[in-house]
Amino acid sequence: MRGEGKNFDSHGAWRLLTRGHIVPMPNPRMISITVSQLTKRFGQTTALHGLDLTIEAGELFFLLGPSGCGKTTLLRSIAGFYIPEAGTIKFGTDDVTRMEPHKRNTGMMFQSYALWPHMTVAENVAFGLVERKVAKPEIDRRVKEALASVRMETYAERKPNQLSGGQQQRVALARALVIRPRCLLLDEPLSNLDAKLRLEMRAEIRRVCKEFKLTTVYVTHDQKEALSIADRMAILDGGYILQVGTPREVYTRPVARTVAHFIGETDFIEGKLAGLRGREAEVETHLGRFVGVLGDPAAKPAIGAAVTLSIRPECWTLRDEPATINSVRGKIGESVYLGEVAQYGFVPAAGGESLKVYELNPRHLASAGAGELHAVADAQDVVVLER
Repeated sequence: MRGEGKNFDSHGAWRLLTRGHIVPMPNPRMISITVSQLTKRFGQTTALHGLDLTIEAGELFFLLGPSGCGKTTLLRSIAGFYIPEAGTIKFGTDDVTRMEPHKRNTGMMFQSYALWPHMTVAENVAFGLVERKVAKPEIDRRVKEALASVRMETYAERKPNQLSGGQQQRVALARALVIRPRCLLLDEPLSNLDAKLRLEMRAEIRRVCKEFKLTTVYVTHDQKEALSIADRMAILDGGYILQVGTPREVYTRPVARTVAHFIGETDFIEGKLAGLRGREAEVETHLGRFVGVLGDPAAKPAIGAAVTLSIRPECWTLRDEPATINSVRGKIGESVYLGEVAQYGFVPAAGGESLKVYELNPRHLASAGAGELHAVADAQDVVVLER
């Protein structure tokens, strides 16, 4: 094809030359990361409790959880900044548990951009290669390649203070990529950006990671960030992994109340287990009888056991007539109109806390404070959790 051709680099990977741009192709040496029985302590405090986790080669994997849950400790252990008291970390088949950080050849991005203000963009990106004593022609070629991959090649001679926050973050990403890392480690890289730039950079980071087929571990507290771009995620709390799964699995089938509470909004309704058939459970609550699905497939609660229902606000449907199950009679209290969606505080007639109910393409705003309605949920959207 005219204007296109193949070229091979010193590692045997090939690059596609298109219209004068060098576009890096997938990393042929992508690795899996395996964490086994990993324990890390700081004095008398145990930050990680015997964690087991496998991150597949080429996967964009997120670590989420509240502050102090252990996600950054786990990331820094993978990077080699912390040495664990017990357990192992493997990159592919290589045991790197006690290997020095620079020998692991990981690319890392921090919350701060950490760019040298006196250096140009190109010099910042080249820094890791200079430290590794790579030959200058090779440095020049790889810097150009890395900047092109994040669409910053025209800014090579600018200083960091001449760039926007999003542009600085792209430079930091290029600097992590230029060393051709075995994996990419990101520690809340978008926390310093405004909402619009965060949206832009989410897509950019996923594009680059998938283009390079980089195994990527990404720490964040932003649930939307994780839900929008992760292949899989792990939810941590108190140094333990509570759940691992795809964004859809974790959101729709949380295995614990902590997971349901952390990922998105939800309504919790307390009750007692009245019946169990496989994963389908019947629960008696002060709002009536509910039928739902056990969130944890390994759970085996006894009949009469105290359980909690988790129902996402968008899973409720407002009706004029009641349903035989999963139906709550009440009326709309407070309402917030957001254009495409309205958020209601639904006040149950039986008393108790208001339920959060979201209505897409709102039709019941005029009903606020007026007559009775019925909030109804499908059984597949009612998740039954052990307390």
